[in-house]
Amino acid sequence: MPIRRIALTSAAVTFAFTALAQARPDTRTMTCQQTQALIQSHGSAVLTTGPNTYALYISRQYSNACDWSEIPAVAFVPTRDGQCLVHRCREPLFTPRS
Repeated sequence: MPIRRIALTSAAVTFAFTALAQARPDTRTMTCQQTQALIQSHGSAVLTTGPNTYALYISRQYSNACDWSEIPAVAFVPTRDGQCLVHRCREPLFTPRS
């Protein structure tokens, strides 16, 4: 019985992760306004932007979602009504010298 229970648990965990991956919002199915509102309402969101691409996008006012070495930067994502301006964490292009 323990092997069967392990197999069932493993299958349930795999299914849960698959369902979560499929539940990620896809910018291509939303308007720009919907995409920006989603990010704004949560402070940040992991969004699908293509068949095999996704990233974390942030609300500019919640720049603390970025790692200490990153800054909020402008990015564009595809939406149902064209390209949409959003923000995402990036390493700065230039770092100040000490």
